[in-house]
Amino acid sequence: MATYLPFEEKLKEIEDEIASAKVRGDTDAVAILEKDLEKELSKVYKNLSDYQKLQLARHPDRPYALDYIRLLMRDAIEIHGDRTYRDDPAIICYLGYIGDEKCVVIGEQKGRGTKNKLKRNFGMPHPEGYRKALRVAKLAEKFNLPVLMLIDTPGAYPGIGAEERGQSEAIARNLLELSRLDTITVSIVIGEGGSGGALAIGVADRLAMMRYSVFSVISPEGCAAILWNDPAKVEQATKALKITPDELKKMELIDDIIDEPLIGAHRDKEGAAKAVGDYFLQSVAELREEGHEERMKKRYGKLMSFGAFAEPKA
Repeated sequence: MATYLPFEEKLKEIEDEIASAKVRGDTDAVAILEKDLEKELSKVYKNLSDYQKLQLARHPDRPYALDYIRLLMRDAIEIHGDRTYRDDPAIICYLGYIGDEKCVVIGEQKGRGTKNKLKRNFGMPHPEGYRKALRVAKLAEKFNLPVLMLIDTPGAYPGIGAEERGQSEAIARNLLELSRLDTITVSIVIGEGGSGGALAIGVADRLAMMRYSVFSVISPEGCAAILWNDPAKVEQATKALKITPDELKKMELIDDIIDEPLIGAHRDKEGAAKAVGDYFLQSVAELREEGHEERMKKRYGKLMSFGAFAEPKA
């Protein structure tokens, strides 16, 4: 069953009417209703607020990393374990082909259904997940394979066990090592990019966000609780945080916005996967053209520019 967000209720009504008309065999009514649906889709999705984009980024039907891997990769082989503690199912790593490009894909996986959500820890990695990601990235470096990283997490897991095993060190280590990784890296926020949990696989030659994704230092709910002690102000917090792709592109914190289908990745998974695959292949081709020295120089310059500011003249 499809899941509808509050602002999609009108779409649900029309789609229910279409289903009824099809059962009745009323082809004329179906044709009229499908035109109405197309108009309503355009109207709804062209006028989304920041909070509505946040809802889309968290949509339960939105494709997760594993969906993209299954739609994009061929001859895919999963790589498990950090070779130190255990295999963290919240981070998935695959070796295979996207198009004709042999590559490695690292993604954060939320899981669907109660059983899988618990297995994947709701997409919140433990430190061994980040260490697995780094191990696989180093493997890609050894064989000079490009790396695609798919970000989708509410944040790194804050549990006692994760802290005991060095959660902050694992994230910091990834920031350092990925910043100097000697192979082509592309990172894409496909849904929710939460704080350090997202940054840990977000350092790359190219960092992009899908049209309906978010990237934030704290969740809007957390921000509303801290600043106003009022969870009802989550919409105000979402706007104030400037977590949408358009805002982050303006501040030059991301490189590109991937034009996923206007109606959302949850309504057109194949179209969304094609957009991700095309962006990755195009980025790899362009980064190869730059050459090693230029690529590493640009990566360093980009990372050093984050958080830069100028003092006003007296």
